[in-house]
Amino acid sequence: MSAHILMTDPAHYAVSYRINPWMRPDAWSSDAGGLTAKARIGSAALAAALERLGARISWAPAAEGLPDLVFPANAAVVLDGKAVLARFRKPERRGEEPLFAAAFERLRAAGDIAEVETLPEGCFHEGAGDAIWDARRGQLWTGFGPRSTKAAGERIAAAFGVAATALELATERFYHLDTCFCPLPGGEVLYYPPAFTEPALKAIRARVAPADLIEATDEDAARFCVNAVGIGRDIVMASAAPDLERRLSERGYRVTEIDLSPFILSGGAAFCMTLRLDHESRPANAQQETTHEHRNADALA
Repeated sequence: MSAHILMTDPAHYAVSYRINPWMRPDAWSSDAGGLTAKARIGSAALAAALERLGARISWAPAAEGLPDLVFPANAAVVLDGKAVLARFRKPERRGEEPLFAAAFERLRAAGDIAEVETLPEGCFHEGAGDAIWDARRGQLWTGFGPRSTKAAGERIAAAFGVAATALELATERFYHLDTCFCPLPGGEVLYYPPAFTEPALKAIRARVAPADLIEATDEDAARFCVNAVGIGRDIVMASAAPDLERRLSERGYRVTEIDLSPFILSGGAAFCMTLRLDHESRPANAQQETTHEHRNADALA
């Protein structure tokens, strides 16, 4: 199955407030026109790179006054055709909730999503930014602390009936799990250790073999290269340091770099700007076997 990815039109993207340490409204206002144009170019380049890798892109519309709508990874967790919509902790982002709900209803009507669920009010969870599917291990990794709660992560895992490992984030600087943790398609995990508490690091190291752990440097984290999208042996990320590209290449990955600097001014990059809609909790062959079993049972009934 090819990747199906949701992105948002960046027409109204800007950095107009500060709800994480990366956000720089001053830098944005100093060159708003130039950065707006550069953001549109970066978003289009990201979409084109993903399409070259075989992904299908669906677009959500922009909305004036909601600049972070451009980060749909925070909109929901999607697995097995079900979407569980986010509840944002920060008031500045709560206006996104009805717009993303409408976008998912359109996806459901088109047959791209089978089911849409909503978390209760006050149950803070910010989508795939804090619930990352690890296909190789067949589990979710759920981040909690700055934005999402641990209990909400448990509720997300229960909604999908899958295992999850909760990881506490140690700093507001890495406010979502996707800023510091990236399971790669081959089974490795690219992560930034200083972003995690000691219990979280122990949980990661208990579940991921040492040979599969790739430690991001301070520079890698600052460039938002951990906030990457993996499709097969290809990884799409913000402009990377040569050393990280070399380390990934040695493991058989091809790296595509996109200039996403306008989005980094808001604390986001490639993963934040995308939301996978096609993740399945079982391998394709297992799904086919189940379908075959159901058909046989139907024939015998």
